[in-house]
Amino acid sequence: MIRKLDLPDGAAPSDTARLSAPSALRNRDAITAELTRIAPASGRALEIASGTGEHVIRFAAAMPGLTWQPSDPDPTRRGSIAAWTAAAGLPNIRPPLALDAAQPGWAARHGPTDLIVLVNLLHLICDAETKIVLTEVALALAPGGQFALYGPFLRDGAATSDGDAAFHASLRAQDAAIGYKDMADVILWTKEKGMAHHRTIPMPANNLLLVFRRPV
Repeated sequence: MIRKLDLPDGAAPSDTARLSAPSALRNRDAITAELTRIAPASGRALEIASGTGEHVIRFAAAMPGLTWQPSDPDPTRRGSIAAWTAAAGLPNIRPPLALDAAQPGWAARHGPTDLIVLVNLLHLICDAETKIVLTEVALALAPGGQFALYGPFLRDGAATSDGDAAFHASLRAQDAAIGYKDMADVILWTKEKGMAHHRTIPMPANNLLLVFRRPV
């Protein structure tokens, strides 16, 4: 039995290390389809905040020429990543790294990388942490490398649906420093770190995939 991350309090724990996130199952095919259009044919790919591991096994299967490096700061999630990758049996996925991308200095240890993928993190961290992530991503990318950033964003300071507005408000109620980032701010911050905005790809459920490149 695979444990759902959104089990109610008191639910029985899983008898396996594999966790499952319903949101990952909903969005991973759409993200994979777009990544296959922009990813290099070969090289190194780093996934930041891999969570359960359900994204990286799909990415690695669809892009076998890339060596995929999953990561997560949480040991339980790293156990889940390891369990999912072992079950998938794919030779192009490395063991998960203990990496907190919102802490400075990690790029020196984990670059250069040809592709960096980040899914659904920025709305869960503050602006200062977001800027650290973007700084380190820019430093970790190889010249010509690409950064694919997926998630919900404000547009011109506003949410694009009632559901997004409610979720953003609920995040702010938990911690006033977190919540949805404005797309324009993220593009500006990323440019300040030395990356060029390449594409904005509309995704299901009002999400976006923002693609950036480090100049050659």
